[in-house]
Amino acid sequence: METSNQTKVTVETVVQAPVAKVWSYWTEPDHITKWNQPSEDWHAPKAENDLRVGGTFTTRMEARDGSMGFDFGGTYDEVKLHEAISYTMGDGRKVDITFVDQGETTKVVEIFDPESTHPVEFQQAGWQAIMDSFKRYTEASEA
Repeated sequence: METSNQTKVTVETVVQAPVAKVWSYWTEPDHITKWNQPSEDWHAPKAENDLRVGGTFTTRMEARDGSMGFDFGGTYDEVKLHEAISYTMGDGRKVDITFVDQGETTKVVEIFDPESTHPVEFQQAGWQAIMDSFKRYTEASEA
């Protein structure tokens, strides 16, 4: 019997910035709190990140109206500077992120195991919205 967890979901973007900037904006808590939300009615008031194999991260995500919120986090399985990050979420799902250095631009590809509560299309749209928010923030910020 096939479960939805056997399907991987991919979101990606090309950021108009060199890989070193993209990496730091993706991994530093001061930046994470500024882009890690799917829409303007959400925000990430707090982020912690111990970026090393075996290290953990947590980002607090909340609706701006205070109606709901949750902690998003996991443990790092692989960290290759400016190249790749892999982690396992608290529920056991895996996420792999690749940073492709294209000179003045960087392609970011994120592949994740979907959870079984919401439709895959809904999850892909939400993760893509966060990726798009990352792209907008990174491109608008001076390094």
